[in-house]
Amino acid sequence: MPAQQNSVSELVNPDLQKERDGASFRVDEFARWWHGGAEKLRLKRELEQELFNDMTEHNTLLHYKSHEEIFELGLKQSFEVAKKLRAMQQRINPGGNDIWPKLYSSTWIWGAIPAGNPFGVQFAMMVDAIKMQGTDEQWERFGKRVENFEITGTYAQTELGHGTFLRGLETRADYDRTTQEFVLNTPSLSAYKWWPGGLGHSCNYCLLVAQLYIDNEPMGVQMFFVQLRDEETHMPLPGIDIGEIGHKMGFYGTNNGFLGFKNVRIPRTNMMMRNAKVQSDGTFVKSPASVLTYFTMVMMRCMIAADNALLLASAATIATRYSAVRRQSPINPNEPEPQIIDHVTQQMKLFPEIATAVAHQLATNSLWSMYYETYGDIERGSYTRLPELHNLACSLKALCTADANAGAERLRLACGGHGYLTSSNLHIIVASAAAACTYEGENTVLLLQVGRFLMKSWRAASEGKPLTPTARYLAAPAQGKGFGKWTGDLANIVSAIQYAAANKVRLAFESMAQRLKQGQTQEEAANNTGLELTQAAELHGRSFIAATFLAHVTGPAAAERSAAFNRVLQNLLELYLVHTAQRHLSAILQCINLSDSDLRTLQTRIETALRKLRPDAVSIVDGFDFHDRTLSSTLGSYAGNVYESLFALAKQSPLNQQPVPKSFQTILKPFLKSNL
Repeated sequence: MPAQQNSVSELVNPDLQKERDGASFRVDEFARWWHGGAEKLRLKRELEQELFNDMTEHNTLLHYKSHEEIFELGLKQSFEVAKKLRAMQQRINPGGNDIWPKLYSSTWIWGAIPAGNPFGVQFAMMVDAIKMQGTDEQWERFGKRVENFEITGTYAQTELGHGTFLRGLETRADYDRTTQEFVLNTPSLSAYKWWPGGLGHSCNYCLLVAQLYIDNEPMGVQMFFVQLRDEETHMPLPGIDIGEIGHKMGFYGTNNGFLGFKNVRIPRTNMMMRNAKVQSDGTFVKSPASVLTYFTMVMMRCMIAADNALLLASAATIATRYSAVRRQSPINPNEPEPQIIDHVTQQMKLFPEIATAVAHQLATNSLWSMYYETYGDIERGSYTRLPELHNLACSLKALCTADANAGAERLRLACGGHGYLTSSNLHIIVASAAAACTYEGENTVLLLQVGRFLMKSWRAASEGKPLTPTARYLAAPAQGKGFGKWTGDLANIVSAIQYAAANKVRLAFESMAQRLKQGQTQEEAANNTGLELTQAAELHGRSFIAATFLAHVTGPAAAERSAAFNRVLQNLLELYLVHTAQRHLSAILQCINLSDSDLRTLQTRIETALRKLRPDAVSIVDGFDFHDRTLSSTLGSYAGNVYESLFALAKQSPLNQQPVPKSFQTILKPFLKSNL
């Protein structure tokens, strides 16, 4: 399973082996469960063998390369992965698409493209957007070319001056009925497209999101298929201003770009017309549901939430393995230095993040199920589930990315000074999660959208009207029913989190109502209630995650798992719920009475949960089954030979290839001899 790293021994560190030997459950059972069954786990491992077997250089060495070299490396590795996936598809399931192109945007290939995939957006967004928004004829005409990698493309939505607020986009597509063409323009600098992955120098087409105008009347945001560069020379076409946006905190090789238009004309038939349409005479036919235009973003938010659960799990794997190998600071003065994982404070840095990763994985699995059910409904002409899916995707995207960002940074800090080295790869995980807090919907804006949904839901609950499944917990509190008694069992904690969320919704609703009564407009009242709306939205999301975790661990699926594995999941659930209750204790105490004894018990339960998880921690992260090439970390490899790996990578620094750098003769020696 582990990838060979230079000349470092593959013999497992004795401390790690001891941890694995002492586990209370079978790691392979955890891995099968985590990856959705034995067949998916087998396919993942086969794919990893295919992708990684000829990679010899440690992934983090790319940080010594120049900006242009990293860009070229990203291109090369992206095409190599595409070729390998196509070969696997042909060998395993000819004519299918379950490997190629489906897995090209999956987390399984991360380790094969450490520089970043400049065509990730093409296959994660653009292909599906054309399928969902374009007609069958459009799919045949250019959608298949995108999917077959005959051309390269991206999804161009975000602008220099506007991101999450899509109605504010400035790029224009004016319909010219005399030629049956759209005329594309970016009327100001802030209208330039900014950030699309691969746009800089990798793509020759894009799916453009722009404001449609007919006779200078706005018709809303629509999508257009646009050629940007000549297919033979790769030169930008007339009227196209295109390039890359520069160096970033992460995603070094994804070639994010900018794009401007000046009177660029495209055929009328290049507007995506499965839903909204522009007829040849300029008649505009509205979409049956306006939110369908944004359905691709809903899908992306589902994907981002799920990917960030895995980012957090990968950081937890690195930090936990390192903590089992690192020895420091005797607990008792006359005893040997213990593994730092034996320090309770270190456990508190590690184990809640492991539990959170598991909780987020289960919640996003549920989100994906809702997505596919809603997609099926849409194909049958029903759009009733869309608002709930949209709001749950907003909520989980915001929480999973924020938790991954904060959690990965805590885990980096848990690795001390070594966590600051790029060879730990933790900085890339932190940077990836940080970016996800912003792209495809800035988290605060998404929580505000969820807050508006909750205001409507509270009004409906107060009036006794039906609620969507994820908001049904509001019904009883809205009708004045109290919480009841705090018992502290797991189901009771979930109910307490839901009741606290409902109370936050109530408080925000009452604040909104009071501001409206004072004469504020709806928009002013919403802005001034923003803090309460985001607080309510966060707890709403937390309540969904908690309820989903509880249902999975204690529900019918438990009968399919071994008793030993169930105990591990119960310990993770206990830690997650008690820790979540502690984090949101002020909200709970605002509406539920807990005694001093109850509060002390919560603290004791946290410590007990840490103690129960301690013997299984390494094996739990082993169960995530990350390949060494995916982790790309000197601190978190399966073998755990941390110090040897750190030293081997340090020796490969370009500055260490000569005993005396040339700068000694040109800079350092002249200065020392200058007699200042």
